[in-house]
Amino acid sequence: MTAPTAYPIGTPGQAWTPADVAAWRARQVHQRSYADDVLFALQTLRPRFEVLPYGEVVYGDERYPLFAICPEPWRAGLPGVLVTGGVHGYETSGVHGALQFLAQHAQAYVGRVNLLVVPCVSPWAYERIHRWNFDAVDPNRSFKDPSPAQEAAALMRLVQPLRGQFAAHIDLHETTDTDESEYRPAKAARDGEPFEPGTIPDGFYLVDDTDNPQPAFQQAIINAVERVTHIAPTDDQGDIIGSPAVARGVIRYPLKALGLCAGVTGARYTTTTEVYPDSPRTTPEQCNTAQAVAVCAALDFVLVPPACPSMATETLAASRAGGSCL
Repeated sequence: MTAPTAYPIGTPGQAWTPADVAAWRARQVHQRSYADDVLFALQTLRPRFEVLPYGEVVYGDERYPLFAICPEPWRAGLPGVLVTGGVHGYETSGVHGALQFLAQHAQAYVGRVNLLVVPCVSPWAYERIHRWNFDAVDPNRSFKDPSPAQEAAALMRLVQPLRGQFAAHIDLHETTDTDESEYRPAKAARDGEPFEPGTIPDGFYLVDDTDNPQPAFQQAIINAVERVTHIAPTDDQGDIIGSPAVARGVIRYPLKALGLCAGVTGARYTTTTEVYPDSPRTTPEQCNTAQAVAVCAALDFVLVPPACPSMATETLAASRAGGSCL
């Protein structure tokens, strides 16, 4: 095996200094526009939905307004569902899948759930197609108090008054080939650790919560998404991305302990989607659709969980007739 090339920033075996972080930041190139891709799309939704400002990310002279979409005023007695995308800015289908869900499917759930959608949590990273924020901090390890990431802190402030009212939270992500070629080597260099090569699974999978497993919820999403794109197989050790598969296409992480976004609400039903956009078996359009379908499947499950079999057939049929994406 060829030894991995040393990451070009930092001193091997030593964590990055502020000068190393600045050197890393100087390598990041502005590649797309949050205003054009996200804010413009939100403007087109305003006639139908309320677009709520919930904060601002500020790095030097760059300012990024943050927005959430609420299809209607919050109603007492309805289950709350949070949908988040773009926690990692480079995971494109998380952002565009959330926007696709809003444009094509959210209306079907008005009056049935309290829906809150945040399509792009990390706009600085979205524009640079990167995992980290301006400070070389991973927002999806920063949902803790105090948070080291502006992006995570802002979302936590948005959610805090509604904690206890969420039935579900679905956080939309991707696993890409650049995880292995760029981001894991960069993380190892940043933390002063050796880089240990891994593998990228070819297909869609989910991350359940180790401390609150909900296998039926995960299975409902897998069943829906496999109509759109393929499900990731396990490797020879029965793992997906280094974690044991607990079901087809499902692994588990301790969400709160790791500071992951999917643990921010305290909801009963939580999941992190992981689409694989670099597969020769899928397209960007399929990836976006897979994310939207995953959201619909999560909402349908919340509305008619398997514990209510007498209601399931009739109510799900009505849901799909009303515009669900299944």
